[in-house]
Amino acid sequence: METSRPQKSAAASMTEHGQEVQPNLHQPSHETQKYGEIVKLPNGLSEKVCKESVALLNQCLADTITLRDMYKKHHWQVVGPTFNQLHLMYDQHYEGQVLLVDILAERIQLLGGIALAMAADIAESSKIQRPPRGREPAAVQLKRLAEAHEQIIIATREAAEKVDKSGDPGSNDVFVSDVLRTNELQVWFLTEHLVAASPVVA
Repeated sequence: METSRPQKSAAASMTEHGQEVQPNLHQPSHETQKYGEIVKLPNGLSEKVCKESVALLNQCLADTITLRDMYKKHHWQVVGPTFNQLHLMYDQHYEGQVLLVDILAERIQLLGGIALAMAADIAESSKIQRPPRGREPAAVQLKRLAEAHEQIIIATREAAEKVDKSGDPGSNDVFVSDVLRTNELQVWFLTEHLVAASPVVA
């Protein structure tokens, strides 16, 4: 004859090692690393160099996230006879900027810094002009995106030179090989759409 097993209440549920199964959702709120501080890692770079590089990378990150989101806004709102081409291009460029965001954030973290992440912090830090909430003509969208790209390109070249002089070739590579080349390519694609050329008149 089977005997029934004793039932445990949820509050008394324990693992075989005596640990409570119930999740503890009452954790004290505190930062383990403040923004702007550097955790020194064995990467062969001084804390000073890491701090300077992280500041430049975070500025680029804030501007890149802003540009990324601007692409998605225009992707949703574009209208007109070039809708299909721009709708697809905006999304392709958005994905390229998504990749840059991860590359920049990971570089910041591996230098011992803290990467910007929240929308409010990005809005406070970005130097790119905020677009209006409403829809704009396609030509204005293209112009706005091209100007944002140029702003990032100029700042990236300056940042690449600074980190190169400070002896941080890894950050220089991120700025040049990833950020600069992606933005130069994308701004070329954008501006070609603003050329007043007709496919039927030579």
